[in-house]
Amino acid sequence: MDNATKKLITDAVGNQPQSTVTVLSSLLAVEDAIGYIPKEAVEAVAQRMAATVNDVWAVATFYPNFRFDPPTEHRIEVCWGPSCHVMGATGVIAAAQDALQLSDEGDTPDGKATLRYNTCLGACSHAPVMAIDHHLAGPVTPDSARARIAASLSAGGRH
Repeated sequence: MDNATKKLITDAVGNQPQSTVTVLSSLLAVEDAIGYIPKEAVEAVAQRMAATVNDVWAVATFYPNFRFDPPTEHRIEVCWGPSCHVMGATGVIAAAQDALQLSDEGDTPDGKATLRYNTCLGACSHAPVMAIDHHLAGPVTPDSARARIAASLSAGGRH
């Protein structure tokens, strides 16, 4: 790990603005700063909080949204909440998996994209919805989902 990343971790853990600093708030601060939680960050949080590394790992691994590897270039989220489910999210999820050559949510082997299922993207009236790099789209169909993913993965494509 380079010195710049180590400094970002130290600053994130040590310079939290809220009056109550917790293991969780420290982990969130690190992930906000560098996009994931490396083992060095777990050690820094443990030291700052006078906790064990195991205690910090227990908190970090409890929450499924934390990443422990560097983030991919693109993040694709498909909502599977009740409204989206009823309106066809299952087909959109299958299309996204197919477009990314994945059998479930996760990172593509080439490190270009991450697929995540989200319980709510907050756009129920546009169901089913998906977000690519935080750009919300809906309603989407399996075909439009494939097209959007292909566009986001193409050279220079962001959307």
